[in-house]
Amino acid sequence: MPPFDVKLSDQQITELFPKQVRMNRHMELQFQLECLQDIAVVNCSGRMVRGAALDNLRRRIEQLERVRVLVLDVSEVSQLDAGGLGELLLVRRWAMQRSAKLKLVNPPVFFRRILEATHLAPLFEISSLKEAICILRTPERPHRFAIA
Repeated sequence: MPPFDVKLSDQQITELFPKQVRMNRHMELQFQLECLQDIAVVNCSGRMVRGAALDNLRRRIEQLERVRVLVLDVSEVSQLDAGGLGELLLVRRWAMQRSAKLKLVNPPVFFRRILEATHLAPLFEISSLKEAICILRTPERPHRFAIA
């Protein structure tokens, strides 16, 4: 007997598994890019996995001009796969070609463990949020911190 082959539309999948489809869309990689002079900050959240959203992130970064420091805040990334690692390496190469520094800010524990397990941790400069703020502060301003 031949294998049973069924093709479902997105609509049919949504009807069969409404919560899972909604969760997957919610967890899709989201990013916000802000530029201040020659510093670009990218806040990433969701799943950093192979797909269109990850490709869009890399393409958007590659469109930047005159970047001295590229800060990737990955503190809200919930998943990282080989595709995500590959894109990080492509962004790293792009930054090196432009003599820009790439900083990963506040990677979650699982993110660091993946970088260590794949021996990629030494390739990235990993910073805390406090260190990133010091990077973003211009040299001519005095050191001031707000007390809450």
